[in-house]
Amino acid sequence: MINEFRRARRRKASDTILVVDAMTERVVGRIGNLSETGMLLMAGAPLVDDALYQFCFNLPADGGSESTVEIGAHLLWIDQASAPGQVWAGFRFIGLTEHQAGPLRAWIDAPGSRYE
Repeated sequence: MINEFRRARRRKASDTILVVDAMTERVVGRIGNLSETGMLLMAGAPLVDDALYQFCFNLPADGGSESTVEIGAHLLWIDQASAPGQVWAGFRFIGLTEHQAGPLRAWIDAPGSRYE
């Protein structure tokens, strides 16, 4: 059995949360899981290995509202998914401010969260 240690707790996205490239305004993929330090993305758009991106996505918030998060991310790895034309991609967030971390933390810690 492999024991994995992560510094930041991750929440699996049970609903579809689309991720948009803020520079091209195109949907890149959807969040698989999310932490304060990074995310797993199921991408349907081409990605460049070891590149920096500026992403935007909306997280569900209390009362049916949404919190918009715009954040810089560094692509750490890519792995082929079983679906044709899709890949799993691991990103580390860069330059995270407290203003950006607040909505992430609130979504990760919300009641009903399923942690990974």
